[in-house]
Amino acid sequence: MAEPDTATEAAEIASFGYERARDELVNVVKMLEQGGMDLDESLALWERGEALANRCEEHLAGARQRVENAISRSEAAEEA
Repeated sequence: MAEPDTATEAAEIASFGYERARDELVNVVKMLEQGGMDLDESLALWERGEALANRCEEHLAGARQRVENAISRSEAAEEA
């Protein structure tokens, strides 16, 4: 198996929306749980899973911030 270009893979994952990153992360976990891969393949898959999990967290943090901003604006409007 050829070594993936980590910069290309990182750029690919950075373009993923939340649902796509989550779905691919679910698939990565399933593949790791099934086993049967050699160590290098398992490590590469683990690293992809970590990158996908980080992408999901970025989306969730952004959504959390948007909700907090909306609540702050709503509270400010009520006080005015």
